[in-house]
Amino acid sequence: MSRLRFVLAALAAFAFGTAGAGDIKLPDYQTVRLDNGATLLLAPRKDVPMVAATVLVRGGALADPAGKEGTADLLAEMLSKGAGDRDALAFAQTVDGAGGSMAFGSSAEALTANAQFLSKDTGLMLSLLADALLRPAMTQAEFDKLRKRAIDGIAAAKDADPRQLIGLYANGWLFRGHPYGRPTGGDETSLARITLDDLQTFRRQQMGGDRLIISIAGDFDPAAVTAQVRQAFGSWGKAAGALPQIAAKARETGRRVLLVDKPGATQTYFALGNVGTSRDDPARAAQDLVQTAFGGRFTSMLNTELRVKSGLTYGAGSRIERPRLPGGAQITSFTRTESTKAAIDLAIATLDRLHRDGLDAATLQSAKHYIAGQYAPGLETAPQLASAIAWLTLYGDGRDYIDGYLGQVAAATPEQVAAARAVFPDSKDLVIVAIGDAARIRDVMRGYGPVTEMKITDPRFSP
Repeated sequence: MSRLRFVLAALAAFAFGTAGAGDIKLPDYQTVRLDNGATLLLAPRKDVPMVAATVLVRGGALADPAGKEGTADLLAEMLSKGAGDRDALAFAQTVDGAGGSMAFGSSAEALTANAQFLSKDTGLMLSLLADALLRPAMTQAEFDKLRKRAIDGIAAAKDADPRQLIGLYANGWLFRGHPYGRPTGGDETSLARITLDDLQTFRRQQMGGDRLIISIAGDFDPAAVTAQVRQAFGSWGKAAGALPQIAAKARETGRRVLLVDKPGATQTYFALGNVGTSRDDPARAAQDLVQTAFGGRFTSMLNTELRVKSGLTYGAGSRIERPRLPGGAQITSFTRTESTKAAIDLAIATLDRLHRDGLDAATLQSAKHYIAGQYAPGLETAPQLASAIAWLTLYGDGRDYIDGYLGQVAAATPEQVAAARAVFPDSKDLVIVAIGDAARIRDVMRGYGPVTEMKITDPRFSP
């Protein structure tokens, strides 16, 4: 891997051009449509001898069969466990031998692949991607290992530090009965139900050339790569099934509480939230300013109150999830069991202060500078460029989704930012999750609304 690491180190200011101070612009890229419906995105740059690819296949975890959540995720992992005429070991050795990297995964709306290779190995990269997507080995032995590892990983997280699971419980409780509440990676029950035949069926129904987006950035010849992609992927037929169609979930009113009992826990992990906003919200820039100041950086309102001033936690923050339809807007933190009430009360009081007082001029200006400083480093390298334009295409966004963003941040008025506070719920309308020792915090949690209980050992993330 040493050659690739050297190349990556040289990429710090590679991909994105600037049209002026604080103005980030996507470089020019070409869109090619293949006869089978696939979309090819080409962003050639000659700065360093490297090429990166992001591949998306529409139809991710939202297409998982009911009761078999985690199907798309397991399938994505299986794609590199042997493909073409290579078994799992030979496939991995071929990638490593070229000094490259290749990883597969899934999201709610797509199966994903990300690859980075030296330019001279572009053909090999495309060949490996084509083998994985069109000709995966899908052996029973590899499937059994992956499924067991996934189940064991969830059980281990529940037994140790459940901090990484609070988001799964929070989404499962907020979006109960809605597709957004289904865990992308599955749970212990759903994973145990999935068979290798289920993965094969999903692959036939939800994968095909008409769902394919291939984005390539770096040092390559566009004509040559276009020809290679046509040869490698042009014969891939259409997916047999339909893309999942879902409706938006309305914001909830009132409060409800889920208490996940972890006996003997010395800390309580909690999340407070409600339905927030979607990817195409025109108030995105103003909402991001609110999010940054409220819970998106170390000096945020939440972290200042819960960590810096009170010492109730080592960290507190908020997040806004923006899928195609409105996702969650949530506060998360953790605290000692005995300070559960103090920490949750302070989080709610800070939320109330956001809605009551808003952001003063100095805080708003600081948030604008913070976003401007953080935005560009996330859009510099060839892999970042390939990923950015692939996801723009998946969601049907124009390049102005990126090109115009910092301008919208800079131009956001106090009135727009004040209105954008509504992305976070009023404190009277909260969906609350707490993971902790129920015997010690049950009465505390009852003070926030009607309580539903489950055990951390239950094989699901929602009751």
